[in-house]
This record gives sequence, C-alpha cells and structure tokens, in this order.
Amino acid sequence: MCGRFSITIPEEAMAQIFDALPANDLPETPNYNVCPTNDVAVVLAGERRRLVSMRWGFIPKWYNAPNDGPLLINARAETIAQKPAFREACRQRRCILPVSGFYEWTKTPDGKRLPWYIFRTDGAPMAFAGVWQEWEGPEGPTRTCAIVTCAANEGMSTIHHRMPVVLEPENFGLWLGEEGHGAAPLMRPAAEEVLRWYRVDPAVNSNRAEGPELIEPIP
Repeated sequence: MCGRFSITIPEEAMAQIFDALPANDLPETPNYNVCPTNDVAVVLAGERRRLVSMRWGFIPKWYNAPNDGPLLINARAETIAQKPAFREACRQRRCILPVSGFYEWTKTPDGKRLPWYIFRTDGAPMAFAGVWQEWEGPEGPTRTCAIVTCAANEGMSTIHHRMPVVLEPENFGLWLGEEGHGAAPLMRPAAEEVLRWYRVDPAVNSNRAEGPELIEPIP
C-alpha cells in the first residue's frame, strides 16, 4: 500500500528527468505530506511526454460522485488487469508519478503508529507506476490516478507487506506504452538495494502536518 508520500522535486527538474513538457497548473512543490485526493504531478505519454496535474484517487467512470464508492488510491498489480475499475486503464492509460519518498507505518504492541520514510538509496527521485482515468463530473472532466502496488520485497516487508511499483529509468518508455506491449513484468518489487528507510516523527500521522521536518530522521 501507499497512502502518503512527499514531493520535493521542482517542476523544472521533474520535466527534465522525464523529458516531459510541464503544464501550467502543476501543484506547488515542495509538499512533504501528499495525501489522498490531493493533486499530484503525473507523466503521460504522447507525441511529446507531458507533465500534468491529476487528483490522487482514481474515480471509475460509473461513479456518480467522487465519494460514490471506495477511495481507490492504489491498484494491486496482481489483479489490475481483471478489476473492472482498472483493467482498461492498465491497457491504455498508464502513467508515472514522480515522488521523493513515501511513508509507511508499523505499530507498537500498545497500538501506537510509528511512521517510516522510504526513499531511493541513490538519492534520485522515485518513479511510481500508475494508471489514470478521466471522470466526467457535473462540473466537467477530472483526471484521476492510482498508484500500482505489489508485494513488498524482503526488506520492506519488515515495515509493510505491500509497496509501490518503483520504475527504473530504462523502463519508463515501456510502462508508458511508448515501446510496445509487455509492461506486465515491470509490476514487481524493487530490488533490495534500491530503497532505504528510517523512522520519522509521528507528527506526520496527521494529514494536516507539513514542512521539511516531517522527513527528518529521528533516533
């Protein structure tokens, strides 16, 4: 699962990393506490890749309102091709979410939630595999997205049994559909050496918390 993350990458850097043309309405960065239903920057394929804004929280076409059913922030890799909400998007509307790091939680024996911050060992931005959907609401179309998740690798499983699918640069084109078919094998856990993590302050347990101190390590 991925339920919260950070984006500290300036939009110019995101555009350069993904060789994408940035839209004019991208959400402001940095944001150290991106929560479900927030707008996020998303990379789309096309004649030229584009960096656009989308609502994090996939809304299926048959929803009459954004809250007409479960909030779909994640799509499971194991069932994405069969689930009615995601199967068409998995084939035709894949995207990439640029991310600096994400949060997961463990619990103490007395039930306290302890947050961890997970990031790339090499310090580079992460690229989450995603799918997107344009939902037609009463006020016009809204682009929405979900993060593809898979079973955690051995290291990450000590924190959580699921993790986002983290794409490597050489696989961006294949995931976006620019290099033909065959993206299914990319929906796998990151190699053990790709990610690191450390404990952060429980302040991030609140979705209202903000600021760079949220990703500072604590003893």
